[in-house]
Amino acid sequence: MLEIGTVFDGKYKILSKVGQGGMSTVYLAINEKANKPWAIKEVRKDGIHNFEIVKQSLLIETDLLKKLSHPNLPSIIDIIDQDENFLIVMDYIEGITLDKVIKEKGPQTQDDVVNWAIQLCDVLQYLHTREPSIVYRDMKPSNVMLRYDGSVVLIDFGTAREYKQKATGDTTCLGTQGYAAPEQFGGQGQTDARTDIYCLGATMYHLLTGHNPSEPPYEMYPITYWDTSLSTGLEGIIQKCTQKNPEDRYQSAEELMYALQNYKNLDLPMIKRYKYTVGLFVFLLIMAVISGGLSLGTMLGAKNQQKSEYTYLIDAAQKASNKEDKIAYYIEAIETDSTKIDAYDGLMDSFIEDGTFSDEEEKTLVRVNVSTNKYFQNLEQTDGIAYADLCFKIGNAYWFYYSHSESRQSTAVPWFTTAASYYKNIAQMEQEYKRCNIYIEIGNFYKKIVTAQIEGTDAGMYGAYWNNLIELKTLNDMSPDRELITLRLYEEMITRSMEYAKYLREDGIVKEEIMAVYDSITADITSMEKNATEKVYEEIETLKELMQQADLMIRSSYKEER
Repeated sequence: MLEIGTVFDGKYKILSKVGQGGMSTVYLAINEKANKPWAIKEVRKDGIHNFEIVKQSLLIETDLLKKLSHPNLPSIIDIIDQDENFLIVMDYIEGITLDKVIKEKGPQTQDDVVNWAIQLCDVLQYLHTREPSIVYRDMKPSNVMLRYDGSVVLIDFGTAREYKQKATGDTTCLGTQGYAAPEQFGGQGQTDARTDIYCLGATMYHLLTGHNPSEPPYEMYPITYWDTSLSTGLEGIIQKCTQKNPEDRYQSAEELMYALQNYKNLDLPMIKRYKYTVGLFVFLLIMAVISGGLSLGTMLGAKNQQKSEYTYLIDAAQKASNKEDKIAYYIEAIETDSTKIDAYDGLMDSFIEDGTFSDEEEKTLVRVNVSTNKYFQNLEQTDGIAYADLCFKIGNAYWFYYSHSESRQSTAVPWFTTAASYYKNIAQMEQEYKRCNIYIEIGNFYKKIVTAQIEGTDAGMYGAYWNNLIELKTLNDMSPDRELITLRLYEEMITRSMEYAKYLREDGIVKEEIMAVYDSITADITSMEKNATEKVYEEIETLKELMQQADLMIRSSYKEER
């Protein structure tokens, strides 16, 4: 071993020993002439079997590093071959290896791990794009040095190799078990850039969970198995990195870097983690039953677990603080049990809580496979009213909230038709049944009116249409719907009374009747205004402006001066 204080090669003074491995010892030295610190890696020739083979490996490492220049890689300065030892002089990296960080401080924060991994992706991308490509092959926490400024340096290139395009397999099986990809152990082709991606995934796993994949249980569980607060997006990235088949991994360090930079966008709500746990439990139960290991009673327990999951999802959705999480929870509940109504009902409430039913939300509704032709087996027999109420709610969403005004009524009509078919023979649902039929008649009016105008057969249609609007308002007065629905019903009445004013007069609708409706609407919105939310207040103000225009239009159409 080198003695502290000695100077060799006339310029390097040994200051201290900073690390020791199986074949080598690393010292801190200083070039007294340049006053610059260096790391000296000493490999002693005595006591090492087949030193020439080891020497060749070291020469490969140093030759590789000599060709490279990257801020996350050390530079080789000198190679000294002495009688007793082989010395490599390289940059001194002031810091601590990540394995020591884990040992001293335990699992690291995901923000820190992602930051380090992005830096490592950058250096891997640099290595992989050399000519020929360099495959590192031994990524693990002990081979990553953390500087005090937060940057990391990849050290120890003893197992790195240049990629040989025509080779069918590696001649040696190098790497650290647990971190190494399957192809590093022979028989599965040669290592390439995707091998380093596997190793980096295993390294991230260790840093995040504190569980060394090279120690029992020798398996990488989803990271949320160890800590449920960890990102599910990051979990998915690590699982993709560590797929056994290289084709199933990220295909480049650049691709992995992009995923890491956007991992929060890949996050799923916490319930995805819950679903994974429950789903795994149910799967294991099923497999055990197939193999004869469990009774039917246990399977019924799994069914109860499904019920418990559904209840949990509904509760989580109701407690969620933002719209996106609510929607995600309800969708998970639907996927867990599509025969129950609560999740569909909550989903629709979440869609329209901001006053709109967007294209994206409408696509989501279609994706979860709700349709007027889908009569849930249990609901058809036991809770038809609940399903009818859902159809009525969806009809309202299209009619009053949908972003495509030109198609909203025609899209809503089938929902009201289905709801009416259930309400028809139920005495306590008489008002809902009437509302559905009015919506259907108004929807048919909008569908037919243009053709009727062209053909000259529209006489009498406007009066019937207006009377339907009046009846709809009367029913809403008796049992008010949501404030936004009420306001948008009023908007429809005012807008159409202006648009069809001439035709309403021709169909016998007198001015006083229309003005009475305006007065009633004015009284209603004045009452609403007292405790209005911001959204409701905005719509009330818009409605007031619309009513001023309507007043002028009606007086003009009925040939009356102000």
